[in-house]
Amino acid sequence: MLNGTIRANLRRSLFEAVGNLSSVLGYTAFDTGNLAEADQRFRFALWCADTAGSWDLRASTLADMARRSAFVGDPDGALSLIELAQVRSDRLSMTVQAMLSAMRAQYLAALARPQEAVIQVARADDLFETRTPETDPPWMCYYDRAEHLGSTGKALAIAAEASDSIGIATPRLIDAIDLHSPEYPRSRTFSQIRLATLTMKLGDPRHAAALGMTSVDRSRGLKSARITTELRTLAMVAARHRRITEVRELREAISTTTATQSRS
Repeated sequence: MLNGTIRANLRRSLFEAVGNLSSVLGYTAFDTGNLAEADQRFRFALWCADTAGSWDLRASTLADMARRSAFVGDPDGALSLIELAQVRSDRLSMTVQAMLSAMRAQYLAALARPQEAVIQVARADDLFETRTPETDPPWMCYYDRAEHLGSTGKALAIAAEASDSIGIATPRLIDAIDLHSPEYPRSRTFSQIRLATLTMKLGDPRHAAALGMTSVDRSRGLKSARITTELRTLAMVAARHRRITEVRELREAISTTTATQSRS
């Protein structure tokens, strides 16, 4: 399609559509653990965005690439990609800017810069409140209030450990879980696991175990390498409370479920 004759008035739209499709395929590959395939799709999506002159698609693709970097343990590289995505933010919709600020907060927190992360969450909140969804690019339809609360809640969950203050993150994660629609089971499950992990670290381990069991139930049927990784992190965090019956049962359930997911 892209190598054919394209009318000038359709060129941008076509390259955006194909680039967005490639980005979706890349994200799907990333979620299932096929990182080489994801990298190829993301690079092509970025080329489409640059060819189309689409700053919003460029930023969204770089954000996906940042998620991939963070997943393999490179938050510094992820932060660089997000800051590259924020170049010429005046060309980006407010929703895209809010998403990027929320992600920047996550990577600042992961790099042990919690105060900067909290400031960045506040900026993300301000941007989100001023957005006009009807003017957003179509691929940003997923970034609603539930997604925003989950994304900023993830950042604050990391920052909460530095201040030993569980309360700065839990309300956002709880609201994200409640607000996510059935169309986004992965997002809801991620927030549920993160709430359980944070509660296991800083709160009541029995309550955390109950939250974790719900996470395990919700994860079944979702083929996601990222969810498997987060469940295993929860099991690792729970190890110090393994003498508690509910926690021991949670760790056993995670072991069984993640082993099944890895084989599927």
